[in-house]
Amino acid sequence: MKKFLVVAVAISLAFLMAACAGTSVKRVDEHTITDLSGRWNDTDAQSTAEKMIEEMLNRPWLRRYMRDSGKEPRIIVGEISNRTDEHIDVMVFRKEIENELTNAGDVIFVASATEREEIRAERADMQEYASDDTRKKFKREKAADFMLKGVLTSIPDQAGGTKAIYYQVNLELFNTETNEKAWVGQHKIKKVISRSRFGL
Repeated sequence: MKKFLVVAVAISLAFLMAACAGTSVKRVDEHTITDLSGRWNDTDAQSTAEKMIEEMLNRPWLRRYMRDSGKEPRIIVGEISNRTDEHIDVMVFRKEIENELTNAGDVIFVASATEREEIRAERADMQEYASDDTRKKFKREKAADFMLKGVLTSIPDQAGGTKAIYYQVNLELFNTETNEKAWVGQHKIKKVISRSRFGL
């Protein structure tokens, strides 16, 4: 009887755990903040890009350039490197930066090296197959006046079930003709993650 009771309890627990392990998917608004693990995520990439590009476009370098040249600056995004201890897809952050730059309307965004190669291949294809009135000419590209480069770093700290992660994002804007730094920006994020000792 005792053995039967133990087996019955074990089977009941197995069924209970199987029921709790089901997958649940819920669609949420894309702007909903979801910070499940405490690691760098899409919300961090989006909010950091918004704040840093807004700050960059409100600094004196832009007014000075437009005053001296009489035109909007052309900007290209260079390397954004990940020097944290996490696997971060920097392309997501890079695309957020490109979005903010393009949609701000204060600067002209220039295609990246990879994008330029694809467009050049298309232009070359036009020379043979497109009609004369729609064919695009070579050597009409507009060079970038500035290149934006950046780096992501982090400092983790942990004690017991509590972990803190400090993220720092540095962006630098370089004049492509003189190599001068036109602007330097920094954004910081600090997260504290507490994990319960007990849980299913």
